[in-house]
Amino acid sequence: MEKLIVDYTAVAVNTGGRKGHVKTDDGILDFEVAMPKEIGGEGGKTNPEQLFAAGYAACFGGALASAAGKTSLRDSEIKVKVNLGHYGPDSFGLGVDIEVKIPHAESLEQAQKLADLAHLHCPYSKATRGNIEVTVKAV
Repeated sequence: MEKLIVDYTAVAVNTGGRKGHVKTDDGILDFEVAMPKEIGGEGGKTNPEQLFAAGYAACFGGALASAAGKTSLRDSEIKVKVNLGHYGPDSFGLGVDIEVKIPHAESLEQAQKLADLAHLHCPYSKATRGNIEVTVKAV
């Protein structure tokens, strides 16, 4: 594996875990987090899965812009669904479904090719490849 040449480092600090607080070192993000109601929490605040989905969607969008070539991405959308689940009573995991909408693609097949190319190069996709199930579908 090649050595990573670092261009930027994001720093966030959590206190209190899933029922706590998250803050970035620059203070731009500074908020409480909570467990979703669906898994026994109080809800009403963001959670790690939402943050992961937001970061993945934005990163994937950047990779799609690199892959698009002359295809217009106007009105395009990347929807990332992060699924939290379990393999057994004490083994939790994530899965990701990515839906890519490219209205100005020549065809759904071309949109899928661009989505697949973006998935190949997106840093989040590289980080998760082989670790969690990720599906990418042009819609």
